[in-house]
Amino acid sequence: MQFDVVIVGGGHGGAAQAAQLRQRGFAGSIAIITAEPELPYERPPLSKEYLAGEKSFERMLLRPPAFWAERNVEVMTGTRVTAVDPAAHRLETSAGPIAYGTLVWAGGGDARKLTCPGHDLPGIHAIRTRADVDALKADLGEASRVLIVGGGYVGLESAAVLAKLGHSVTVIEAMDRVLARVAGMQLSAFYEAEHAAHGVTIATNALLTALAPAGGIAKHATLADGRHLIADVVIVGIGIVPSMQPLLEAGATGGNGVWVDDHCRTTLPDVFAIGDCALHANPFADGAEIRLESVQNAADMAATVARAITGDPAPYKAVPWFWSNQYDLRLQTMGLSIGHDQTVLRGDPATRSFSLIYLKHGRVIALDCVNAARDYVQGKALVEQGVVVPLAALSDTETPLKTWHPA
Repeated sequence: MQFDVVIVGGGHGGAAQAAQLRQRGFAGSIAIITAEPELPYERPPLSKEYLAGEKSFERMLLRPPAFWAERNVEVMTGTRVTAVDPAAHRLETSAGPIAYGTLVWAGGGDARKLTCPGHDLPGIHAIRTRADVDALKADLGEASRVLIVGGGYVGLESAAVLAKLGHSVTVIEAMDRVLARVAGMQLSAFYEAEHAAHGVTIATNALLTALAPAGGIAKHATLADGRHLIADVVIVGIGIVPSMQPLLEAGATGGNGVWVDDHCRTTLPDVFAIGDCALHANPFADGAEIRLESVQNAADMAATVARAITGDPAPYKAVPWFWSNQYDLRLQTMGLSIGHDQTVLRGDPATRSFSLIYLKHGRVIALDCVNAARDYVQGKALVEQGVVVPLAALSDTETPLKTWHPA
């Protein structure tokens, strides 16, 4: 088999890549290779609406099946890439060798696993794929005791869903607060209180040291401080391991991700990488090399690659954004708060509608907006251009943020 463009990965990045190429008039042959048995689908609902049973899988498909056929995109499901030969422009896959003209690696990542004793016991679940969540739902009994390892977005979103479904939920976080890697202390405290109010037990500075079985499944958890917890189901949400090994083995530069330049090119000829696995110098992180695990990053990197392939190159410089739904709270984040030196509270958390605005050297670099969509929308221009706004003005909810938009 041979294709002009081969896209490895059937997530948001891979799907967006094929769609963007066709939108830009690319007429060559395109294939998407995905290890999963399904057509490309949304991932964010896995820890929210799909886990809750509020959204069917069919509604999570990024495009209807006919879309791919109509645009002459071959989607090869259930197929794994085992090796890349950059000199021959060839992939080794579970379906046989595939030749490419250009390769776009949108492999995402795999759920990071525990390493403590008992890490491989039955009854331990991740939330990364449809199969993961289907297996989790099958193991949930009535009023199950659920232990969630990790207080990031996936852990807290699944905690909110399972608490609403009547399960007894405990979240353990090794750091001193939830969301410590992505948000400021005030937002962490707010969400810890919200979960406590909904009956979720949150234990911070809680390091899991062992799991032991009972009845053939993981049942007994031991923490570093000697505490013991009992669970019927264990969910692990401690991040991902970027999927890139075949690229690294082929000689691509990488570490915590496969390195790409500002046009998403790797160091291998005619090979790009996008999305969760792409390590790039982000202009909104002061040029630091980071990976961004977000739908926005995957889609915008796909647009960058589509421009490069179709002869209209432009560097990647999109403002990062994220969101999280927990209970009746809609958190929307604009920008990256990495390295902030000031935080301004805009609004009153007691009203369940407020924003936290992060600054560095006086410039706005990020916003966390809880049920405050107007701040989120109007804050984008402030982040894009690093606007300096008086602190009193930022905290004044009567003054719209657009007041400070650059002319």
